[in-house]
Amino acid sequence: MSSYGKSKKERKHTSVGKSTKANLTLDQLARTTTFTFNHDLGQHILKNPLIVKSIVDKANIRSSDIVLEIGPGTGNLTVKLLEQAKKVVAIEFDVRMVAELQKRVAQTEHAHKLEIIHGDVMKVDFPYFDVCVANLPYQVSSPFTFKLLAHRPLFRSAVLMYQREFALRLIAKPNTPLYCRLSLNAQLLSNVTHLIKVGKNNFRPPPKVESSVIKIEPKNPPPPVNFLEWDGLGRICFQRKNKTFRAIFHNKHVIQLIENNHKTWCSLNNTVPQNINTKEVVDKILQDSGMGEKRATKCDQDDFLKLLALFNQAGIHFTSEATDLGNDEMEDKEEQGDEME
Repeated sequence: MSSYGKSKKERKHTSVGKSTKANLTLDQLARTTTFTFNHDLGQHILKNPLIVKSIVDKANIRSSDIVLEIGPGTGNLTVKLLEQAKKVVAIEFDVRMVAELQKRVAQTEHAHKLEIIHGDVMKVDFPYFDVCVANLPYQVSSPFTFKLLAHRPLFRSAVLMYQREFALRLIAKPNTPLYCRLSLNAQLLSNVTHLIKVGKNNFRPPPKVESSVIKIEPKNPPPPVNFLEWDGLGRICFQRKNKTFRAIFHNKHVIQLIENNHKTWCSLNNTVPQNINTKEVVDKILQDSGMGEKRATKCDQDDFLKLLALFNQAGIHFTSEATDLGNDEMEDKEEQGDEME
């Protein structure tokens, strides 16, 4: 039957069906994908070609670069990255997406530049890369960000899609409502810039939340700070972020935590624990430094660096299992992105 005798809807369907994937728009490709997206995995395909182009442009990819892409999905970003990079290493958890991406790229001139790793981004060891581009499930935003920043050797930059609120927390400054431990940690290790806002209708299926694209550039060389101790101090201070440091460090549970931290630190460093009055030492540090009446939400990096140095000089440390990144439920509620459903 010729298309002339069919309805307008049927003729349109036939026309799209005869097109090759190389000729489809991103929206058509998303509409004609044959499998159902998995909401549990946070699968939402970026369909707007202008947003895709903007992300690639802002990544400033060089012809000699190896690009690490997280969550390539059906390859809308991947095919554009392949046009500019020396190589793209894509990490994808869903085997159906892996097959779709392989099929899409297989007959193109850039097929030899693509390597796909099938696995969980939080369990896979990252290869060497110069630039990272990611549109990943928002529920792993925080642990992924700090895994990325811990990667060595240091990469040049990362252009990442986040839930809007999480993105705004990353760039928040002291004395603003969204400033938190996430802001403090991210800005210690990197320069963070907000690039573009991305509305929910730019995805298929559309998520429940708005999004933003952020650029992260690791500080090179990294700051000479023990990050576990830094994060341990930040965790204590931001659990009751609107209270004064004096009130926070007078809490008996915090005093007990500091004493346990001291024993753990001594054990790890093969030293004998000092018999000190923790509360008196903490009080003296806060009084002499003038930090006692300050609040976490008002303090910048220099304030926390000063406080950590003074605590360390007095033999107080914050390295323990209790200060491992991501184990604090109260802070996790603020720092984790909501699922993108």
